[in-house]
Amino acid sequence: MKWTDEALVAAAKTGDAGSFRKLVERHAGHVFQLAYRITGNEQDAEDAVQESFLRAYRQIGRFDGNSSFGTWLYRITANCALDVIRKRQPSADDSMRTVLSDSATPERAAMSGEIRDRMEEALGELTPVERAAFVLRHFEGMGTAEIGKTLGCEPGAAKQSVFRAVRKLRKALEPLASGVISK
Repeated sequence: MKWTDEALVAAAKTGDAGSFRKLVERHAGHVFQLAYRITGNEQDAEDAVQESFLRAYRQIGRFDGNSSFGTWLYRITANCALDVIRKRQPSADDSMRTVLSDSATPERAAMSGEIRDRMEEALGELTPVERAAFVLRHFEGMGTAEIGKTLGCEPGAAKQSVFRAVRKLRKALEPLASGVISK
């Protein structure tokens, strides 16, 4: 029998640890991916994931079902990842290796590496909320209403955070784009 998230949550609310474990197994990959994209490195993402599931377990009784369990868990994860970012000093060597991949030719590989390095640096310069909003929009495909719900803000504020992040990233990458165009 395939259990739905709703059935697993209901069982977990009664104290069934096995049901919560199934929820963890079902959502762990997506939660890690979100945390990694927000924090920019594996260790911070692992810390955020661990804290996310711990908070979800402790607060499962407060889950009201107004959204899906996945959306509720994403909100917890985004907040935990933002907490991790706030606790550490932002640095240019935060890893966002998933943003761009290297190309086959040496010239394109060098350019991709330069773009990736500048992108990593630019992402590190965003505020934690801008970075999270950008990741949720452009990597997770969420709409502004869902981003707002995930980050605990109004959709208009979420839209502004995405807009500011895109504007800052565009400005940071503009010198590279003009260099590519002029070649």
